[in-house]
Amino acid sequence: MKGPNPDDKEPMKGYPQIGFLKNFITSPNIEVGDYTYYDDPDGPENFEKNVLYHFPFIGDKLIIGKFCALAKGVKFIMNGANHKMSVFSTYPFYIFGHGWEKVTPQAGELPYKGDTVVENDVWLGYDVTVMPGVTIGNGAIVASKSVVTSDVPAYSIVGGNPAKVIKTRFDKETAEKLQSIAWWEWSPEKITEHLEAISNNDLDTLANARL
Repeated sequence: MKGPNPDDKEPMKGYPQIGFLKNFITSPNIEVGDYTYYDDPDGPENFEKNVLYHFPFIGDKLIIGKFCALAKGVKFIMNGANHKMSVFSTYPFYIFGHGWEKVTPQAGELPYKGDTVVENDVWLGYDVTVMPGVTIGNGAIVASKSVVTSDVPAYSIVGGNPAKVIKTRFDKETAEKLQSIAWWEWSPEKITEHLEAISNNDLDTLANARL
């Protein structure tokens, strides 16, 4: 056995609301790793509607790693939502033309915070909002209805608006070892072989398996 097929759109037969997300992505600026799933009663094919203000000409990417769990309503606000804030009005006159394009911002004048990155084995709860340029570290958990405005440390649990660290899942040494082991990069066969160790906090077995 080597686990489910990551190319299967409906990995839980009879439950079409859960899908391996990479199989529903059409945008070249969204990257999703194997086994990451989106759970939405309206269908995982609707996920891209929740990636907001993601305009191709801006060029920012949404990168989501492997083995992430995304609940219904998770939203990503991308850099296209930003307005120029250093002038008297934040109103985007220029987008409507008819003479107003004369105040079109020059390159670099609009706020730009780079790519948004969700690393591996991350759980994003119901109705979470992630702001532009944020990185959510490996193994992190984001509580329902949180608004993530800054980077989230690996193996931490955050919540609130803006989201703050509530606690860490493991001590620092364990978190560092888990990141160095990076089991999510193993082959499906190797993960299947060591699934009990992953699911039962057997760090020594995982560390030896990495060698």
